[in-house]
Amino acid sequence: MLFSEIIGQENTKKQLIDSVQTSRMSHAQLFSGPEGSGSLPLAIAYAQYVSCTQQGADDSCGVCPSCRKYNKLAHPDLHFVFPVATTDKVKSKPVSDLFLPEWRDILLTNPYFSFNQWLEHIGVDNKQGLIGTEEAGEIIRKLTLKTYESDYKVMVIWMPEKMNDSSANKLLKMIEEPPLKTLFLLVSEHPEQIITTIISRTQLVKVPRIDRESLEAALVAKYQLDALTAQNIARVSAGNFIKASVAVQGSVEAETFFEVFTQWMRACFGFKVLEITNIVDQQTKWSREMLKNFLNYAGRMVRENLILNLTAGVNTDLNYMNLAEQGFSQKFYPFINQRNIEGILAELELAYKHLARNGSDRLIMLDLSLKLIQLLRT
Repeated sequence: MLFSEIIGQENTKKQLIDSVQTSRMSHAQLFSGPEGSGSLPLAIAYAQYVSCTQQGADDSCGVCPSCRKYNKLAHPDLHFVFPVATTDKVKSKPVSDLFLPEWRDILLTNPYFSFNQWLEHIGVDNKQGLIGTEEAGEIIRKLTLKTYESDYKVMVIWMPEKMNDSSANKLLKMIEEPPLKTLFLLVSEHPEQIITTIISRTQLVKVPRIDRESLEAALVAKYQLDALTAQNIARVSAGNFIKASVAVQGSVEAETFFEVFTQWMRACFGFKVLEITNIVDQQTKWSREMLKNFLNYAGRMVRENLILNLTAGVNTDLNYMNLAEQGFSQKFYPFINQRNIEGILAELELAYKHLARNGSDRLIMLDLSLKLIQLLRT
């Protein structure tokens, strides 16, 4: 994986390349970045650059024997650890090596994926993905062996916050005093959940959210979007390429949600009962999941309008709405304020819970609408 394939993150790339060129690499590094920022592919690109035999000034060569193996994620000195669980294929004692084909498949198809997407990919159903004690033993075993081809052995641990205490404690000494020319690259979205004794043994590499311009360019290149659509999605996605990809795939649904939300809010504020009934009839023709997604969308729009209210109608970097949403919100935001925000969000959440418990869609949405009539006038 090349640095050029990573979306944005130019400053972080330069920092990583400089550390290799000046031989100031820490043996244990923590790549800390929010979901969709690209911290995992960035760590892999860094590992490839370290092992590349023909390093360029700003990237790996991509063609040397080491790079060709990295391009397939099949280099013998590159090791991966990630959360796993038992499945129909792996009945007991799951460790990462048993899921390497699935891991390579998802990474090579799209290196920007979420924790839940990974668990769904390997079919763990409702089980919790963890990095267990057996995995710690495998890590120690692999890293005590000599390198096969490269100068460095690289251990990439994705989601180290999913280590149980036993596994984390077992790795402490190895992370503190690894064998010569060993690199630990920990990639985390929630470093505050990692035990402090591991945090203290690593050098932090902060991976920020993707800048909006780079995200727009990536969306245009990958999905052939027009510039305006890419701009809208990039703004709403707040530097998260995973969220942006989902938004592209669900753009038709999002347009429907916006149209219905605006009609619904106007009808509720105007106390137009017949119009409300017609809108609810339209909503209840959707699937249960689509209706739940709509309530999540409504909650987001309400929160965005509160921020707009607090900034007196001035859009700031705290707002993540597309242009159509911004246009509607310029008239809507005065009715979302500190006196009614908690009540509105509570009613939306309650309706969501009732839907999840298989309540009557129509009764739930009618009841919610009647409550919103009162709350919007507060």
